[in-house]
Amino acid sequence: MPYTAKQVFDALRKVIHPEQKKDIITLGMVQEVTVEGKKVSFSLVFNSKNSTNIANLKKTCVEVIEKELGEDVEIRGNIKATTIDDGEPQHDEKPLSRVKNIIAVASGKGGVGKSTVATNLAVALANSGAKVGLVDADIFGPSIPKMFKAENDRPSVFKRGNKEIIEPVEKYGVKILSIGFFINPDDALVWRGPMATGALNQLLLQGDWGELDYLLIDLPPGTSDIHLTLVQSTAVTGAIIVSTPQDVALADAVKGISMFKGEKINVPVLGLIENMAWFTPAELPENKYYIFGKGGCEALAKKMNIPLLAQIPIVQSIRESGDNGVPVAADSDSVLGKAFDDLAKNVVNAVNERNSKLSATKIVEIDPNASCGV
Repeated sequence: MPYTAKQVFDALRKVIHPEQKKDIITLGMVQEVTVEGKKVSFSLVFNSKNSTNIANLKKTCVEVIEKELGEDVEIRGNIKATTIDDGEPQHDEKPLSRVKNIIAVASGKGGVGKSTVATNLAVALANSGAKVGLVDADIFGPSIPKMFKAENDRPSVFKRGNKEIIEPVEKYGVKILSIGFFINPDDALVWRGPMATGALNQLLLQGDWGELDYLLIDLPPGTSDIHLTLVQSTAVTGAIIVSTPQDVALADAVKGISMFKGEKINVPVLGLIENMAWFTPAELPENKYYIFGKGGCEALAKKMNIPLLAQIPIVQSIRESGDNGVPVAADSDSVLGKAFDDLAKNVVNAVNERNSKLSATKIVEIDPNASCGV
């Protein structure tokens, strides 16, 4: 079974610097962690105050990694030690600089299963071998922790230079950050706009995302300050819109599509996902009952000239998986697992096509006193 970066970080928290009396993770000394099967490698960053301990700390790291992860782990010779000037960071790396594609997952209205789709898409992408992150940007109603059975997880915070960095929780091969990790699940979040947008920027720009192929952003329903903050904070590769097929949801989906495609925001829309496309009872797996109407998203996709990436049915196991914290996409051999695998392939194709035909998206600059038309 392959190791994970989380296992490495957890093990290295047991390595205490002999002079500073803190673990090397808290001190921000561990950077550029890479896990490839059994091979584990990382950099240890030293300054003038602790450079005399290089050999001993490297030896201790090897011993702890082998003890915690097992003797099969390939760590010897894979620890790189670098020395920097006291108080200076190892590099002036911009946030998200090693994230290849940032994808917004949005919906025009609530209740269409957007977070469920984002969760299972992230897991399906990770199953394909991609490096994936997921930000729960639904600041007022974070649900991602529950969907990954991680409500009680608390990400660690460490210093890198003079900056506080948040280490994402990792589940099913997906790095996750959510405001839900930092609050009581029973508390209601009543925040003014600047507080909410500030929280999003912390998750997005202070997360220790490292190298990712895809970073999915699960946005709140509708169009809001959170959406504008996202496109003003980072260059979004493209957006995916989730909707159900009934007219009231489609009308709001059009607003979401128009927002991203608008002149002032100009983020490519990668496609539309029709969720709850039909109901199939377990005892009649061949039957389809179109509870919310038939083909609504397919017609809208043609009208708006965007791809229809998937049609996901209503199945009891999807609801159960969300409640139990075990995404259905984790079982790639199941019918629904294969459906999300197909969705992931379509998303990858849409991203590749977008990147081959269009230049990189620019960070949006919006006059705060001007109307954005959303």
